[in-house]
Amino acid sequence: MAYVNSSRSVSVSFSDRFSAIVKVVMDLIERRKVYARTVFELQSLSDRDLSDLGLSREAIADVAREAAYRD
Repeated sequence: MAYVNSSRSVSVSFSDRFSAIVKVVMDLIERRKVYARTVFELQSLSDRDLSDLGLSREAIADVAREAAYRD
């Protein structure tokens, strides 16, 4: 009985890996911008405006985190 083992080696170039890393970093930067902008905008609202939205000041960070990092 004969057996044949065949395997392929997928070679990923340095530029492909570098591009993937750059994409991840750019995505993280963009998400951080969304987080910071959301926190800034919500903190600029009055307590009454936040109450109308059903939020408290303590919930701002959680809302911003969800806006930026939800997947």
